[in-house]
Amino acid sequence: MSVLLTVIISTFLAGLAMPLGAAIACFEKIGSDWLEQELRHSVMAFGGGALLSAIALVLVPEGIESLSILPACIWFIVGGLSFMALDIYLKKIATPASQLAAMLADFIPESIALGAAFATGSSSAYLLAGLIALQNLPEGFSAYRELNASSVYKPQKIIMVFALMAILGPIAAVSGYLWLSESPKVIGAVMLFASGGILYSIFQDLAPQVKLENHWAPPMGAVLGFTLGMLGLMLTVP
Repeated sequence: MSVLLTVIISTFLAGLAMPLGAAIACFEKIGSDWLEQELRHSVMAFGGGALLSAIALVLVPEGIESLSILPACIWFIVGGLSFMALDIYLKKIATPASQLAAMLADFIPESIALGAAFATGSSSAYLLAGLIALQNLPEGFSAYRELNASSVYKPQKIIMVFALMAILGPIAAVSGYLWLSESPKVIGAVMLFASGGILYSIFQDLAPQVKLENHWAPPMGAVLGFTLGMLGLMLTVP
């Protein structure tokens, strides 16, 4: 299988985790009390753990290899500021798609970085693909709940839209593969930009919602999410 085809398939499968998360959210009314509280908070915590592992194990270590200290810090901060600006804008227009926008804001730059990682032969490319899928699953879950709560969009339509958005992953990844393979500094900047934005999202959107009074299982979702990322790193790095 050619590397380019591997890039397309990997990012498309990672993107399909978004409609899969939405499909899981469709069944939350089964055992409503438990699913509405314990499972929902655990899924968000799992997403936070997966996002954090992507930052700590792949994006930041890979990003800082090709950049000096000052540019690396600047791009990381710019990523956080950009996601904050997007968050403020979405809040002002009161859209029911803020989680959807945040999901795409993570997915697209990560896919670009993934395509570039495959182009440079990085050993962590497959790990990054797996981590993108892991984080898209709970993000799809949360974005579906937000859109479905507005009573404007039908469940089948939301899942279909999420499935179509999975195509954006291969498009972004192929762009990174074809045009950034000879630009390690740009790749590093994209990775650190995404890292800063994702870290902002974790503490702005996910972490505050994880805690559930008199329940202690949800934070373990973050531990499990990070553990899976750590396991992937240990399996892929000799």
